Amino acid sequence: MPKVDVVNLDNQKVGEIELSDAVFGAAVNEALLYESVRHYMACQRAGTHKTKVRAEVSGSGKKLWRQKGTGRARMGSIRSPLWRHGGTVHGPVPRDYSYRLPKKMLLGALRSALSAKLRDGELKVVQAFSLADHKTKTVASMLKKFDNPRTCLFVEASENRNLELGARNLPGVKTVLSRAVTTYDLLRYKHVLLSEAAAKKLSEGLA
Repeated sequence: MPKVDVVNLDNQKVGEIELSDAVFGAAVNEALLYESVRHYMACQRAGTHKTKVRAEVSGSGKKLWRQKGTGRARMGSIRSPLWRHGGTVHGPVPRDYSYRLPKKMLLGALRSALSAKLRDGELKVVQAFSLADHKTKTVASMLKKFDNPRTCLFVEASENRNLELGARNLPGVKTVLSRAVTTYDLLRYKHVLLSEAAAKKLSEGLA
């Protein structure tokens, strides 16, 4: 089982924690990571795109000129897709892009992402995010002690109002609960700060 240092909010070591080898020491499967991120992004799509067909665009339905005798090509409607401002042929219509990904693949991708972050030194375990207040300045000053990363993901075991309010206005920073963490979030944010309680929950829940 990998042993990871536990640090305080000053980034000073205060202890150690043993994490599950199956979760934080698993082999990194890049194919699973790709499928999990693709699934997440597909589920986030609104799918509200829409173009108008010839029956929906504005314009008269009257035949523009008689069928024969004018020397011009025959034409039945000003709303024809061949004309400017006419309808669109085979355009996008509202649809649902989400699809189901097997649970084993999702959990396997989470293990791979956590293992990759720990292997690359981009994951730290913090004893607790016990902040004095909910000011943005407080969270920003805390991040400076962690080398001020450009992007950072806070993972907490339970709701921490001070952390959520203090971090929400910082660009490149996100707070998420351990039960809602996704592979997409772990890969999108360069550094991950786990609370000790969240690390234990993930270690037990994904093992």
